[in-house]
Amino acid sequence: MPNQLPKRKSRKRHSIDLSAKRKRERSISKGFKIWAIVYASMMATGFVVASNPAHSATGHPQLASQPDAQTMPRLVTPNDMQTGALLFESKEPGRYIEAPRVASDIKVDVTGPIARTIITQKFLNPSDAWLEGVYVFPLPTDSAVDQLRMKIGDRYIEGIIKKKLEAREIYEKAKREGKKASLLEQNRPNIFTNSVANIGPGESITVQIEYQQTIQRSANTFSLRVPLVVAPRYNPAAKPLKPSVDYTSDKVDGSGWGSTDPVPDRDAITSPVLDPETEPKTNPVTLSVDLKAGFALADVTSENHKVNIANESESELKLSLAKEAVPADRDFVLSWKSKPGKTPQIGLFKQTFTPKSDSEASKKASEDYLLAYITPPYKLVEGLAQPARDITFVIDNSGSMAGPSMEQAKASLISALQKLKPHDRFNVIRFNHEMDQLFLQPVAVNATNIAQATGWVQALKAEGGTEMATAMQQALLDADPKAPTLRQVVFLTDGAIGNERQLFEIIKQGKGRSRIFTVGIGSAPNTFFMTRAAEEGKGTFTHINSVTDVKSKMAELFAKLSNPVATDLALSMTNAKDAEIAPNPLPDLYLGDPLVVAIKAKDLGSDMTLTGRFDNQPWSVKLDLSKAADSNAIDKLWARRKIRQLESDRLLSNQYEIIDKAIEKLGLDHHLVTRLTSLVAVDVTPSRPSGEELNSKKVPLNLPDGWQFDKIFDEAPGKTPAPTTAPNTPASADPQIEAALEAAPQQMALFSQATPMLARKAAPPTAGTAQLGSQKRSIPLPRTATNAQIALYSGLSLMIFGLFLAWRNRRPTA
Repeated sequence: MPNQLPKRKSRKRHSIDLSAKRKRERSISKGFKIWAIVYASMMATGFVVASNPAHSATGHPQLASQPDAQTMPRLVTPNDMQTGALLFESKEPGRYIEAPRVASDIKVDVTGPIARTIITQKFLNPSDAWLEGVYVFPLPTDSAVDQLRMKIGDRYIEGIIKKKLEAREIYEKAKREGKKASLLEQNRPNIFTNSVANIGPGESITVQIEYQQTIQRSANTFSLRVPLVVAPRYNPAAKPLKPSVDYTSDKVDGSGWGSTDPVPDRDAITSPVLDPETEPKTNPVTLSVDLKAGFALADVTSENHKVNIANESESELKLSLAKEAVPADRDFVLSWKSKPGKTPQIGLFKQTFTPKSDSEASKKASEDYLLAYITPPYKLVEGLAQPARDITFVIDNSGSMAGPSMEQAKASLISALQKLKPHDRFNVIRFNHEMDQLFLQPVAVNATNIAQATGWVQALKAEGGTEMATAMQQALLDADPKAPTLRQVVFLTDGAIGNERQLFEIIKQGKGRSRIFTVGIGSAPNTFFMTRAAEEGKGTFTHINSVTDVKSKMAELFAKLSNPVATDLALSMTNAKDAEIAPNPLPDLYLGDPLVVAIKAKDLGSDMTLTGRFDNQPWSVKLDLSKAADSNAIDKLWARRKIRQLESDRLLSNQYEIIDKAIEKLGLDHHLVTRLTSLVAVDVTPSRPSGEELNSKKVPLNLPDGWQFDKIFDEAPGKTPAPTTAPNTPASADPQIEAALEAAPQQMALFSQATPMLARKAAPPTAGTAQLGSQKRSIPLPRTATNAQIALYSGLSLMIFGLFLAWRNRRPTA
């Protein structure tokens, strides 16, 4: 019995505990349902609010619908687009801003050796946002750009020439104030940027640019090149310098760590590029030429475009593109020849000009200008003994050369090998992001060595970056500077680099007795680099546009390499006052090349005499200046040549300030766009309403015809080496984050008219690839990234749910 009492008590307590537990479970079950409902409601609300673009843009959904409220521009999705459109990613995942577009009309008037060109650029804003369009475009290397005008409705606003920084300040002020404005700046002598601010939704703005240039001539062939697209440039990364602080010294210069950047303006010369395999080409161009040759015309050829030709007379014609418009993806190249015996040997053109600058130095009497074309006597070396030569061939096999360009380069080099003479010696260097030399030193021309070199060249593949500096330095190394042989370097490349100045410095400092002959390859070569490298290297520039041109062009080049050069050229003028000749000193001339010289003087005098040596024999020619024909804008051509000479002098000079002031003054006096002067045009009336946001976008460019997109913008890890990251560029410590950044650069999407629902990528200006350098800029996260508002609401709800679980799992008290 005593044992039964505790047992009964135990059963009763157990029964009470079970009953309380069931009550608590029912309470917890009910509480769980309540908290689950609250959690789900909060999550739903968070997602709805966060995914509402109007709400996220303004903070209040009703404000977004008010047209006078400060709102973000209307963003579009692929489903919104009914026709083809270029789109830029916005900060809103999956939503875009339509990119500005540019259509160009080009009219060229050729009169004798001078061409005057008017480019009309029409900036179209297809979006509902206010845009600033930034268009990076090419012009001829020797162009003298002197006019800018902006058309607003029926009004034209003339551009004024200003110092570069001052012009930029005027433009930025107008941009902030909502005024329409245009700014034309030079990035390179052949790369310019036209910025147009405050283009309204659905609006177009027309800008006209004018420039003057001289016609190129080789033997009896004359040519005009109108570049239409800026090819993507390889920009080597900046290299860090050693610390400049000497801790053992009491003197501290404060400079600390530093870096040397071979392309300090890499952002300015870089634009988004469209993939021709997946995107229709854009930036249409119409073009016409009015040619007055001044002599009886023979062959007239357009190398890259089909044209319609209407003959006006024996020496005049009008030309237009066969198609109404063509995409801006290759240079327009026109060449013409004279009929036998009709090629002019001398051409003289003069002008009297008064500078427009307000400076006291410019308020002087009028000045005379002269442009002279002189073709020295030539004779071939047939039957004459030729001196022995050491020739180094350098071939570019970087990614930009992939496709037809690589085939042209290899065919050109192999053709050149076949033209070598038994008494020559040769070597071959190839480069991309690395450099190889075929032989340790120049070798004799024999069947074995030629066969080995030919096989080596044929096996080359185009890939990787364009580290040209090392190859140029290697090519200029001269084991015997006092040797009696001629030393020639033939450099085959498309010149797609941004560090031109670095290369010019290498050539100017290290050329020694070498002469450099550049061979431009492809549909849009960097003619600025080609021509300047040849000038600094006392050689010539040859352009090969297609494989069919290889045989004739290389034969022309080797004729220059093999025949005597006109040297020691000098000009003397009778009774001239204060004559300034550009270029000075005068260059050597190769077979078929004319001397083109511009002269400024207070008084040109009555005549001038050109002297020199040809085939080690003296010769001279006297010219009567009274027979010079009147012309316009000779002053601008002289100023452009003078500026080119000053820029060359600046390469190895420490007198930067003096030279820059001289360049700046020339630009202001002659109304020219230079490295230090710009043209700016501003409307007086604001057009953008206060509170409306202005979106700045670069106009996407086409990839040059024949280039291979994946060889330029290859994002596959390890496939195409990129240069090292530039100093001051923050590097991620997390490889996953770094990989995400590389996989998600700022992109521009394009929707083909054939497939308007499909978003396609375009290479961004900061693509992390070898061909565009390695500097990174801030970029939007991938579209799969979590929206900030969603993350906020999710985090809050999870925190509350975590508190509930903690409360639920607390130990019950007795």
